[in-house]
Order: sequence, then structure tokens, then C-alpha cells
Amino acid sequence: MNRMTTLALPLSCLLAMAGCASTGSNPADVDLANAQVAVRTEKNGDTIEEYRVSGNLRMVKVTPSRGAPYYLYDSDGDGRLDKSKDNSDVSPVYWKLYGW
Repeated sequence: MNRMTTLALPLSCLLAMAGCASTGSNPADVDLANAQVAVRTEKNGDTIEEYRVSGNLRMVKVTPSRGAPYYLYDSDGDGRLDKSKDNSDVSPVYWKLYGW
């Protein structure tokens, strides 16, 4: 295997993951106007921010003591965090890849 192939493989995997992270519903469309924010810190050092609009949970931001923050959303406004499209009990997790 040559050096170019060795570098191209990890790069292609990274691009594929970035594409997967940006597909599906756009969580940025969650309306957080006038949201009440409750912040708590867990024993392990993780910080949890809960954003509620009219008493309904709309977004959770988790900032681990080590690692990048991630987000869980309720995009349809029913007060429950979204589940995977296959209706399993796993909630989709979103990371902010870039911003400006």
C-alpha cells in the first residue's frame, strides 16, 4: 500500500461520517425563543443544559467533562426527545461540526 492510499482511507472515512452527521432533519430548526434553561452538573463533571419552551423539553446540551458537547432534540414539539427513525429507544445525538 502506498502512502497516498494510506492517507486517503482515513480521509474518506471522515468525510463519510461528516455526511451522515448532516443528513436527516435539521435540528437547528428547533425554536428556542424564550426558552427557560436549567443547568446542572453531574458527579462525573458533565454539564447538562435543558431548554424548555412553555414547559416542554425542546433540547438538551450535554458538555462532558472530557470531549465535545453534544445535543439531543425534540424537533416536533411533543415534549419528548426524538428517537431514531427505526423507532428504537436510542435518541439521535448531534455534534456541532463547525459554526460561524
